[in-house]
Amino acid sequence: MIYNPINEIDVQRSVDKLKYFIEKKKVFELKQKQVSKTYPQLKYVHLIMGWFALEYGETVEYIKLEYFKKLVNPEIFEYEFINRKTGEIRTEYKSLADVTKDELTLAINRFRDYASKEAGIYLPEPSDLTIMQQIEIELTNNKQYL
Repeated sequence: MIYNPINEIDVQRSVDKLKYFIEKKKVFELKQKQVSKTYPQLKYVHLIMGWFALEYGETVEYIKLEYFKKLVNPEIFEYEFINRKTGEIRTEYKSLADVTKDELTLAINRFRDYASKEAGIYLPEPSDLTIMQQIEIELTNNKQYL
């Protein structure tokens, strides 16, 4: 159950629940709820990756993995995975859904900087609504290339 500390009723319910678990010797988990990414943030990152892909001549999936995750933001997305049967150590990359809102904001800013400085591709800010709408139209009209 999720409790909001601003709501006094939620505070009391959470305290009561915690007391119950302790009295009954129940195993419980207490953790902070992460602020979720907003739909506009996820939509925005996919739009700019799509625009970069269209301008660069690659697929969105290729740009997402090779440029956004591996080249520009490896410290956010890269992790090592050990196969428990073979012991093989492999490098894997997190999904966008597995990073925090702040990490995704940082990753987006880095990608925008990279696109501008290294690839010569302007990626608009989320507040540039006119440009964002035009990009959405262009991506829809050019799906066959992405």
